[in-house]
Amino acid sequence: MLDGFTAELLARLQFAFTIAFHIVFPAFSIGLSAYLAVLNALWLKTGMPTYLYLFDYWKKIFAVAFGMGVVSGIVMSYQFGTNWSVFSDKTGPVLGPLMAYEVLSAFFLEAGFLGIMLFGRKRVGDKLHMAATAIVAFGTLMSATWILSVNSWMQTPAGYSINEVGQFVPQDWWAIVFNPSFPYRLVHMVLAVFLSTALAVGAVGAWHLLKDRKQEPARVMFSMAMWMAALVTPVQIFAGDLHGLNTLEHQPVKVMAMEGHFDSHPDGAPLILFGIPNQSEKRVYFPIQIPKLSSLILKHDLNAPLAGLDTVDDRDEPPVAIVFWSFRVMVGLGFAMLGLGIWSLWARWHNVLYRDSWLHKFALVMGPTGFVALLAGWVTTEVGRQPFTVYGLLRTSDSLAPVAAPAVATSLIAFIIVYFLVFGAGVFYILRMMSRLPDGDAGELRQGPLRAAGPTPVAQVSGQEGR
Repeated sequence: MLDGFTAELLARLQFAFTIAFHIVFPAFSIGLSAYLAVLNALWLKTGMPTYLYLFDYWKKIFAVAFGMGVVSGIVMSYQFGTNWSVFSDKTGPVLGPLMAYEVLSAFFLEAGFLGIMLFGRKRVGDKLHMAATAIVAFGTLMSATWILSVNSWMQTPAGYSINEVGQFVPQDWWAIVFNPSFPYRLVHMVLAVFLSTALAVGAVGAWHLLKDRKQEPARVMFSMAMWMAALVTPVQIFAGDLHGLNTLEHQPVKVMAMEGHFDSHPDGAPLILFGIPNQSEKRVYFPIQIPKLSSLILKHDLNAPLAGLDTVDDRDEPPVAIVFWSFRVMVGLGFAMLGLGIWSLWARWHNVLYRDSWLHKFALVMGPTGFVALLAGWVTTEVGRQPFTVYGLLRTSDSLAPVAAPAVATSLIAFIIVYFLVFGAGVFYILRMMSRLPDGDAGELRQGPLRAAGPTPVAQVSGQEGR
């Protein structure tokens, strides 16, 4: 023990720190690769130079984000051997092949065609270049699919047996891959990364519109991002509700912590909007709550009974305050995104989408919130699973490698210093690239197609509002 910090706590903090850095870059890469594929397809269809300029603009940012995602992922994976070797040994027969499938079917796919997407247009032609761009986008999505299957199995294990030495061994790969929470978690995560990327793109467009509302590239990216915010956010809220119902079925203790329900409610549970959970006293101080609304949301019945943490052994409870607040950060930001989408629809309807400076400022502020909400959702999911690494079967305390607290503390400090230097510089470089518009004269961008293609003008997609 090191001044109250055990090796287990330090190892958890180290993994949380490294994955918090890592998760942002692959999420951004998944969303940007899809956006690049759309931009490239629109350019091939219309021939309008704005789409090509935007493609070249965002592909540079994608390349930097992709590289930082790869590097941070490699570093993070070493911790399975250094800090969590018992977990790796016990779950390796199940999780090892899934991770290998991710590398073979997804990472090799995206890495193999990345060079063609970034540098190969003039060498392979437009059609093959489009195919490579689509393959990179598909590869990033497949990579997320396999990783989410791994994580979902840890949340809702299925299709396994436990051998005589305590290892999880596969019995039904279909049940392992498509475990009970996987479909809900996959949809929720994919929509989250698309929304996060759209908000980042929208913030960049808003930044340039605040400087010059007639810039065509800024108009196009802002319009496309606002369509995503308006159309996808309601779908994400609905998907999140379904995911919550699935969590209630398979991980009820996590939902109790999310809701702040220390006590059972046999006649309908309130929805606690805000409050201060106190786990030692088993109560929420100063609760602001709506009677019976939690039962209505979770059971679709105002009077439906909901069990509380009073039915759970203390050693099986997650850290309630962390789960309680991270969940509210995620949900609150989700409704803020919905507000942005509705505002953009109002502005579009009134032909002021490019002249409403307050909308642009709000979009600029909302730029990083998608990634904040994504991290808050990850904290809710992972901390809510505690005290288990494999839910209900393998405790975190039993997953730790035989390492000493000072050794883990030393590596954690080294990670903090190096990560803030290296990835801080990378993020600063990305922000500098975002602050500059694509090369090319804005007047030239409005003149027409670079080559013969469809007759659709760019204004039909970006809209004529605010001219």
